[in-house]
Amino acid sequence: MSHSVAGEPPVTGRHAVPLTAAAYSAAEWDLLSSLPSWTVVVTATQVPVRGVAAGLAGLDAVAAGRSFDSDLVRAVVATIYARHDGSASAPRGRLADDAELLAVARAVARLLERRADPADSAAYRQWVQSVAARVCRAEPSRGGPVARSDRRFLDRLGNALGLG
Repeated sequence: MSHSVAGEPPVTGRHAVPLTAAAYSAAEWDLLSSLPSWTVVVTATQVPVRGVAAGLAGLDAVAAGRSFDSDLVRAVVATIYARHDGSASAPRGRLADDAELLAVARAVARLLERRADPADSAAYRQWVQSVAARVCRAEPSRGGPVARSDRRFLDRLGNALGLG
């Protein structure tokens, strides 16, 4: 076996999957690591006047998960950024609307209830909610509070995630 100059095993023998991901099946982990991106896409496209600023705010909110005090959230962010197929910014299998997003959020909440540490579960669900909230607040023409329709959407998302 060849070793690097530093005497460590070669990178090709290491797994790129975060340890937290090992607790979930591949399909479960894909769901957990796709929901934040889907949230950005669906929330940003929900209102026709939202533009690039909303998408960038969503990406920034996803990236903010790197500093969360949750192994699960940090592992999900690492997975999103480790994807080489571009799926970090464009989710596989486009969700049609917020109803589908809410169904996925409910499925994720059930998964987390069954499998995740309660603190990690709460942090993940709050993080996804904060991603959507940042997208809603990103509209440059709006300097005030979140619009009533966005507030209703955020409330429904929070309920789907088990936060309400």
